[in-house]
Amino acid sequence: MRRGRRLLFILVCVFLSGLTLVRSQVLVESIAAVVGNEVVYLSDIEDMVIEFRASGEKTPIDELRCYIFQELLVSRLFLDQARIDSIIVSPDAVEGDVNAQINRAISEAGSEEAIVEYFKKPMIEIKRDITQRMVDQEIIRQVQSNIAADIQLTPRELKRYFAELAKDSLPVIPARVQVSLIQLDPPQNEENKAEARQRLLDIRAQILEGKSFSALAALYSEDPGSAVKGGELGFMFKGQLEKPYGDEAWGLQKNGISRIVESRYGFHLIQMIDRKGDMANTRHILIRPKVKPHQEQQALAKLDSIANLIRKDSLKFEDAAIRFSTHKDSWINGGKYVSADPSNRNNWFTLEEFDSDMYMRLRDLNVGEISEPYRTVDEDNNTVFRILKLDNEIPAHRANLNDDYQVLYNAALMEKRSKIYQEWIEKKLAVTYIRISDEFKSCEFLKEGWLK
Repeated sequence: MRRGRRLLFILVCVFLSGLTLVRSQVLVESIAAVVGNEVVYLSDIEDMVIEFRASGEKTPIDELRCYIFQELLVSRLFLDQARIDSIIVSPDAVEGDVNAQINRAISEAGSEEAIVEYFKKPMIEIKRDITQRMVDQEIIRQVQSNIAADIQLTPRELKRYFAELAKDSLPVIPARVQVSLIQLDPPQNEENKAEARQRLLDIRAQILEGKSFSALAALYSEDPGSAVKGGELGFMFKGQLEKPYGDEAWGLQKNGISRIVESRYGFHLIQMIDRKGDMANTRHILIRPKVKPHQEQQALAKLDSIANLIRKDSLKFEDAAIRFSTHKDSWINGGKYVSADPSNRNNWFTLEEFDSDMYMRLRDLNVGEISEPYRTVDEDNNTVFRILKLDNEIPAHRANLNDDYQVLYNAALMEKRSKIYQEWIEKKLAVTYIRISDEFKSCEFLKEGWLK
């Protein structure tokens, strides 16, 4: 572990476990350190050692424990400052991120049961721990924001930063492209929706007549992840589910059958299996609207006409996108494809960042060319039709100020902020009560102001 990694406290927040405010500053056996009114428990360190080892970290165990200990001490400095500054973050403010993280974890682990087994605690406690972790992360972000408020970088500072970089160590920036698209939904899709709804109504009638919900889900549901389990989703919080689905499910009694519910994924029939506190286990049958061959031909023909008009300069791509496209993230920008992340509306992408359908078409286009219309699925796995335009391309190259200004600016700004944070840490150390357990006093970094 290099000493330069000490400022990775910006990232270590992800690993923070629940913090407890202590009124006594007397060290006990389970406490590794006290920082102001915050504590670092031995269990915090050991849990993170296990996490690092599980991810493949090969650093010697004593060095790893010292590194983790340093990161946790720094995080407590920020949390102690938040207490002084009266910075409070409500758990409600991070609920969406908590649910997203739980969903990702369940998806990666394969099931909720696997998560519960790994952490050896019920899901409700896991959610509580993740919520506290994200609350602390947001608190630290706000403290850091106050410390480095209004910090900017002048063009001269950026040029000096770039000039001081060793040219043979400059990163190779992969080829990137800018893309525009026009998307059409299936024509007469309301008819398709009505047919999907009717199909679910027929299935619902069979269930009410006594047929097995799980058996019919296995036969007919178009959610491959749950169909193999008879439609069962496992215990989940309401916020983890699509709002229409969650609202309907939470109104059901045990074994109750829902009405037909529409979400962005299609139409659902839901059965309540069981409730445990704030969590519920449901099963569902998903039916998606089906696009008919003549509707596909009609959509592709319309896109082909639009593309030909653009190629003949009879219509601008931007105007066509605003007029016809149904792609929610790009039509307002004249079809410009941008990142879905609202905090980073990036419009430069490597080809590998696109789905396979977009990748295969873009790789054969020259700048300014428009693809042939094609059928694909959108982010919600619904059938749509698209044409693509390759707007611009930058070949792979070593970073330079002309093509990679923003990348270099962000790196230089992060370095400048890191220096400010380090200066703040040194000043904070001088005025903060700190006690370190004898078990950790051999860690080298403690000589830099941590030992009183």
